[in-house]
Amino acid sequence: MTLARYVRPVLLGGFIAGTIDVGAACLINKHAPLTILQAIASGVLGKSAFRSGLPAAALGLVLQWAMSVLIAIIFVAVAQRLVILKRRWFASGLAYGVAIYFVMNFIVVPLSAAPFTPKIKLPRSIEDLLAMLLFGLIITYFARQVATGGAVSPPPKA
Repeated sequence: MTLARYVRPVLLGGFIAGTIDVGAACLINKHAPLTILQAIASGVLGKSAFRSGLPAAALGLVLQWAMSVLIAIIFVAVAQRLVILKRRWFASGLAYGVAIYFVMNFIVVPLSAAPFTPKIKLPRSIEDLLAMLLFGLIITYFARQVATGGAVSPPPKA
């Protein structure tokens, strides 16, 4: 299998999931995209990200997309080894979304320079978890192209 076969699904899944995630964060937190992107950049820059305007927001967008593409790469790599992930992309996406939620909130953000820590409040946590479920589904939707050799199956019927 050539590396080129992985590029399109990983980039599409990562960029689309990452972009939608920023939009979801805007809705959940009731902040403008600039502020959300600065919050992402604060993981590297600390509090100064919120005083750095557009350059910090641009860094935040690059970081968001880089993390999202990395998350897609990880899923595709694991899916090549675990056949069940290839067969059940929808369930895998939901499970991956839960894993992403916990890793981001309890490992990545606390270890970053971000000047805040995730707070566990039920309504907010549910909203964040729903956003990560969507994120996981987007990643697995595109990753299934690798698993099926480019052919994709329709989503499961409700």
